[in-house]
Order: sequence, then structure tokens, then C-alpha cells
Amino acid sequence: MAKPRAQLLQGNEAIALGALAAGCNFFAGYPITPASEITERMSREMPARGYPFIQMEDEIASIGCCIGGSLAGKKVMTATSGPGFSLMQENLGYACIAEVPLVVVNVMRGGPSTGLPTNVAQGDVQQARWGTHGDHPAIVLCPATVAQCYELTITAFNWAERFRTPVVLLSDEVVAHMREKVILPEAHEVEVIDRRQPSVPPDWYVPYKTDGSLIPQLANLGEGYRYHVTGLVHDERGFPTRRADEVEPFYNRLFGKISRHFADLELVKAHQMDDAEMVIIAYGCTARAAAAAVRIGRERGLKVGLLQLMSIWPFPRRQVEEALTGKRLALVPELNMGQISREVKRVNDGRTQVLRHGKMDGSMITPDEILGRLREAK
Repeated sequence: MAKPRAQLLQGNEAIALGALAAGCNFFAGYPITPASEITERMSREMPARGYPFIQMEDEIASIGCCIGGSLAGKKVMTATSGPGFSLMQENLGYACIAEVPLVVVNVMRGGPSTGLPTNVAQGDVQQARWGTHGDHPAIVLCPATVAQCYELTITAFNWAERFRTPVVLLSDEVVAHMREKVILPEAHEVEVIDRRQPSVPPDWYVPYKTDGSLIPQLANLGEGYRYHVTGLVHDERGFPTRRADEVEPFYNRLFGKISRHFADLELVKAHQMDDAEMVIIAYGCTARAAAAAVRIGRERGLKVGLLQLMSIWPFPRRQVEEALTGKRLALVPELNMGQISREVKRVNDGRTQVLRHGKMDGSMITPDEILGRLREAK
């Protein structure tokens, strides 16, 4: 048997290949820097496999098209960057309330507005959680390596199907454009989750009636099952309701199907944490600089460790609390004004000293800057 061959891949290319490995068979999008390579790769790969690829007129239409494709039974993805992600927010909320599985890739760049369109930033973290209006759960994943781009894209598809919800893959300009050698798993080694289909005849079908999982089994439109889909709060049959005894249970179920699985949804990676006296909490490209800072710091006698957040939302509270316990100092470096450091401080509850190191000039935070910030605080 031939040994698996390492491939030199860009992060955006790995996202496209991860989507295909997860079973993506419908893509609609609009090119935008720095996510364009995802759309370009999918424009070649999808038609070659006999799958629809549609370049839409804008991002609003792109996610709307994906919602329709998903309701018809396709595994769907769209890709964009900050301004396009803003345009998608209303339809993202529609997908949340109608419980439509889809994957949205947002490759972050500097903002607001056109901002720094070709520079790195991490300013969309809170938008990925709260961008669409109203109360709703959110699942957001964040890779820091090319291999994680591939792996977390597959995870995003699996969780979208498992929980019947949109999942956001939040990358950044550096991770999207870096090139690394990776060995991708064989097709049979990739775990792929397909959505559950109803086993009852169409006449007996109640689309939003759920079992103990709290997750409805929505039939594919066009296959004999007819049901109502709306952006309004709805009853078990999918029709709008304002009845208090239906509205409150609806929201409780929408959140409950996610909250009861927090332990599964909180993904982190620990580096040199066993004897650490100081901890760096980072994500995306900044986690790469933090990992280098840990290695250099250890060589210089600093007992420092790293907790990389691979899932941002739901916020991995338990792992962060454990990482902070017994540490005399925690540093949160990020390319914004402190969007995750606020969450770390919230769950810290006075446990240890938490510092932030923000940078907004469009360049990376370096390992030396991280180590310098740690030395200042000693």
C-alpha cells in the first residue's frame, strides 16, 4: 500500500477540500478578498463532480441560495469575508430559526466597512456570535493551521447536520493564505454525519416535532413531504404562532439542543500546560505566534503554556476555567480591541490576573511581543 503523500496546501484550499470530504454537494457564493480562493477552488471541483456551483450576484443571495439548497437535501457551504458576512446576517438568523443546516466560512479581514481588505484581523469574533438579531445559539469554529482548516471544516459540516443549525468557520487572512505540507486522510477515514430523515409516511409527518434529542427530522423538500418553512416563531407543524405555551418551549428547545451538548462542542488544544505558571489563551493565527512564544519562553526558563481555542462559540468555559486555575497570570493576545479577552475575564471571576494584548495595524502579533508583554507583567 502506497504511503499517503504530503500536499502543499493553502488554508483556503484545505477548507474547500475539507468541505468536499464532508460531502458538500452545493456551493453558492460571491468572491471577496481574502476568501476568494475557496470560491475559485469550488468552482473547479464542484462541476467536476456533477454538483451545482453558483456564483451569485451578492452575499445576501448566496446564503439565501444555500438555505434553499439545504432544505432540498443538499450539504451546502458559502464563503465570504467581513463585509459579505455582514450582509448574510439576516438570512443567517432565518437559518437559525428554521433550523437549516449550512456552513458559512468567514475569512476575517480588517474593518469596519472596507477597512483593511488585504490585512489580517480578528475583529469578527463577536459578530459571529451576535451578528444576527434576537436570541439564538451559535456554533463557531476557528482553525490555526492548514490541517485544522481541513479538519474543522469537516467538523462544521457534521455539526450542522447533527444539530440542524448553521455553523460558522471563522478563519483569518494569515491562516487562509499560509501554505503548509499536510497529509490528508483517506476518504474512508473521514467520519461523515448525514442528516436523519423521517421514517413516517408523509401524511403522518410533523416537521418540527422532536424526540428526546430536541432536534427535528426535517424531510427534504421535493421528495413527497410538504411542510411550511418560515422565519417566524412556529409550532410543531411549522406555522406561525404567538401562543405563550408554544413560543417559550420553542426557544427553550432551540437553545437546549445545543446547550445539552456543550461538552462535545468545546474544542481546545493545550501546549505545555502541565507545569505552566503563566498561560496564553489564543486562537487563529495568533495561536501560532503564541505557540512559538511558548517554545522560546521555555528555552529561556519561563514556565508558560498555551490554550488554543479551536471552538469560539459556545465559549469553552470549562477548559478556560481549568487553564486559569492556579496560574498567576493569563495573557490573551488577539488582533482586535479585546473581544475574547472579555470572555476570559468573565469566566475568570477573579481567579487570576488576566491581561490582553491587542493589535489593530493589520500586522501579526509576534512571539517577541507576547513574551515582552509577559515580562512586563512579571
